[in-house]
Amino acid sequence: MNVEDVASAIASNDPSVGLRASLALHRLAERVEADHVASARAKGWSWQQIGDALGVTRQSVHTKYNKES
Repeated sequence: MNVEDVASAIASNDPSVGLRASLALHRLAERVEADHVASARAKGWSWQQIGDALGVTRQSVHTKYNKES
């Protein structure tokens, strides 16, 4: 699905189309966030720095992304 298709789906009056587009965007955002958290950790960022950048507590980001838990 390209950007124009997603934009059209989000603006759709059909809830099934709009909700599927919303789910696709949510999944994409989760993947992007996970990739950047992994990159930040690889570059030595602390959980506090990552949490601050995401606007959440260090505990919540650590719980969500720490591979050792």
